[in-house]
Amino acid sequence: MEEHGVETTPQTFIGNERIGGYDALREFFGQDVKDDDETTYQPVIAIFAVAFLMALGLSWAFYGSILTLRAFEWFIAISMSFLAVQKLQDVETFSTMFLNYDLLAQKWVRYGYVYPFGEALAGILMVAGALVWISAPVALFIGTVGAASVFKAVYIDKREIKCACVGGGSNVPLGFVSLTENLMMIFMGVWMSARAMGLF
Repeated sequence: MEEHGVETTPQTFIGNERIGGYDALREFFGQDVKDDDETTYQPVIAIFAVAFLMALGLSWAFYGSILTLRAFEWFIAISMSFLAVQKLQDVETFSTMFLNYDLLAQKWVRYGYVYPFGEALAGILMVAGALVWISAPVALFIGTVGAASVFKAVYIDKREIKCACVGGGSNVPLGFVSLTENLMMIFMGVWMSARAMGLF
């Protein structure tokens, strides 16, 4: 491959003409080629869809029905856990992106490293319905700080930046998705606290 000045294989040739790799071949045949900087919601859709189906499956297994209140709780808790896993794959990159808009991380950089662990802890405990006195305040705190940060960055400062909500290497724009994630955590923090106190 050195004679053609490329490092990657396979390379495609048509006749004596080198076309290139996979993307170049798609372009040669007039098919779409994904831009590395192209905005995509695919990771978020996949996470929420699988979390939703898992919640329905758990509800069916435990209660014999997919339409239960617990299924809704599981959906949010599983979504939180999946989103945390995305962030934990590369905490360094996540924290760097997170620092661009999170108000607390801008004051205390270590918060960007703590956040994914807190989200995972809250999500896992909420799936189990255990230690609500830990999971609810954690979810409420990180959700509130996150919602305020996203709202300020997107709707007040009008910034167009990438969201760290599905990890550091995503092309999901900051906005509705991240705000929804944070509002879900706030809701679960309040809801689980209220249930633990017997208000519901």
